Amino acid sequence: MIALRVSRDENHMRGDHGRSHHNVPMLHVILFQPEIPPNTGNVIRLCANAGASLHLIRPLGFELDHAKLRRAGLDYHEFVNVMAHDDLDACLACLHRPRTFAFTSHAKHRYTDTRFADGDALLFGRETSGLPDEVLAAIPESQRLRLPMQPDNRSLNLSNAVAVAVYEAWRQLGFPGGI
Repeated sequence: MIALRVSRDENHMRGDHGRSHHNVPMLHVILFQPEIPPNTGNVIRLCANAGASLHLIRPLGFELDHAKLRRAGLDYHEFVNVMAHDDLDACLACLHRPRTFAFTSHAKHRYTDTRFADGDALLFGRETSGLPDEVLAAIPESQRLRLPMQPDNRSLNLSNAVAVAVYEAWRQLGFPGGI
């Protein structure tokens, strides 16, 4: 079973919201209502390897003990802090309102034109529909980012998009904690 810390308010989160368990800078990945278990499992593995925390916003399109989620995440769930939240506002409160970047194919700004910092949150939408308009409207336009793609393509796979963004942010931070 995936080790999961369920958050209903900010009191459930440790005070190390901007640091990994090795006291190095940390990024926060937020998946808004993810639908496909293997994508989330892949992101668990990615976050473990990059020292990022993972936050899942309900409702989820699967049970947290789903076999495909476990298989994709292998045993990496032991090395990442995964939390589920009832809504995005509860998640952001738990993280003490970090600077949040929303990834969307509709953004004007490229992810490579942004300077990421310790404690930033990277927000990704549902596999089938992305982030809802009301979520995007709450994020400043300068913090809505896109990954370049060929024309007429809809989007990247969620776990691939997360990997591109996390590794760019981690690179900008100097790969702290990495070997």
